[in-house]
Amino acid sequence: MKAVERPTFESETSKRIYEYVERHGTANRHALRDALSLSAETFQDHLERLTSEGYLESEGGTLRIALEFGAIEEFETDGTTVIIRPGRQSDFEGLVETIRDVTAEETYVVAETVAEQLLYEDAVTRHNAVESRVFFVATVDGAVVGWTHLDLPHLDQVKETARQTVGVRETYRGKGIGSELLERGLEWARANGYRKVYNSIPTTNDRALEFLTEHGWNTEAIRRNHYTIDGEHVDEVMMAYEF
Repeated sequence: MKAVERPTFESETSKRIYEYVERHGTANRHALRDALSLSAETFQDHLERLTSEGYLESEGGTLRIALEFGAIEEFETDGTTVIIRPGRQSDFEGLVETIRDVTAEETYVVAETVAEQLLYEDAVTRHNAVESRVFFVATVDGAVVGWTHLDLPHLDQVKETARQTVGVRETYRGKGIGSELLERGLEWARANGYRKVYNSIPTTNDRALEFLTEHGWNTEAIRRNHYTIDGEHVDEVMMAYEF
């Protein structure tokens, strides 16, 4: 199933099963059946339909939504092996810690909001009738050191645009990881029919503004005094990349 497609269901029971897994990130199949008060036969019948139609996948009794994100990539930088791959629920804690590490060093309000959403929803990937959220992560020795994420609305008026964030832990900067993550997100958006991605940065975050500009992003607008940071009113720079 692709994140650009709205999920549709043949029955209310299938919808309930899918929505439970989508809201929780993952679900144990036995706990899910009990939570929805379904008979074993009914649950199995609908679960088989959802898996055969590409909505859910199962591994060792754990269910998750099945989205097509792309392959795992590996590259070497300064003697460090970095893997960039689709984010998954098991990355939850590492993602939150990495985003908070980045936003502790520099003001990045949109990324802070993403971290709060993760904590509130307790799910890395989302895909429902209203919107989708996908992550790609950079890992070193299995630990998350960077991310890029895309918010994907399904409303017809804005379904060709996506909001992208990107960040790398301070100790792993200067190795090209941020550039690789940014490009991975852009490649995914381009391949899935998006015509534009956007981001918003406070004017105090010179590093992020320079980074995006160097990678071909353009300033579309400036919202004056949009943020209050350390008691000061700060402008927001609205940037975008068009394919």
